Amino acid sequence: MPESLIKLENVWKTYKLGSTELSVLKGVNLEIDLGSFTTIMGPSGSGKSTLMYMLGLLDTPSRGKIFLQGKDTSNFSEDKLAEIRGKKIGFIFQQFNLLQNLTALENVVLPMIFQGIPETERKEKAKKLLESVNLSLRLNHKPMEMSGGEQQRIAIARSLINDPEILIADEPTGNLDSTTGKNVMEVLKKLHEEQDKTIVVVTHDPTIAHYSHNIIHIQDGQIVSNHFKESDILWSQNNE
Repeated sequence: MPESLIKLENVWKTYKLGSTELSVLKGVNLEIDLGSFTTIMGPSGSGKSTLMYMLGLLDTPSRGKIFLQGKDTSNFSEDKLAEIRGKKIGFIFQQFNLLQNLTALENVVLPMIFQGIPETERKEKAKKLLESVNLSLRLNHKPMEMSGGEQQRIAIARSLINDPEILIADEPTGNLDSTTGKNVMEVLKKLHEEQDKTIVVVTHDPTIAHYSHNIIHIQDGQIVSNHFKESDILWSQNNE
């Protein structure tokens, strides 16, 4: 059986709006297996972004529990959660969040400076990461000199700095045209296949679902379907 990396157990997220309460997630149960590629889909307001925040330990549930590799995170302090996010989870957002006055190499190096990694080591690691997303010829270019797809690939390289166990991407192709978006998804697919990265993509774009093992649909704060591709079911059965 596949190993569960992240598990949500009866997770609710409720916000108070004056005297009323708004439940954005309603009793969500979900497991993300180690080495899987998952797409979470749903219309605007469905709760998919809130679900992403739960999976990435960026927020805590109002009720229910979140397990990371079997450990209940309910009682973890914010410092402990931040430490886990820094070591185990890489984030890719629709907005590239790059510093425009820094080169591609400097943007990727930056997180390692705060970790106290020696300069030579961090530059070498950043170069290898940029090479892995096909940007070896753009190391010294600044974001404003690069296309949207190239900027998103810088962001992907930066998300891999700590060799995270899971990459969580929020609308990673949302600001890109279809061809460029496809190129970015091919990079994520390559990371999944060659480095066995666990990947979760949150999107409204149905074409992205073709890259994943399973497709989760969320609506009105509840998971309405969790569809595994037939080829993956057969593979799982043959390897039990």
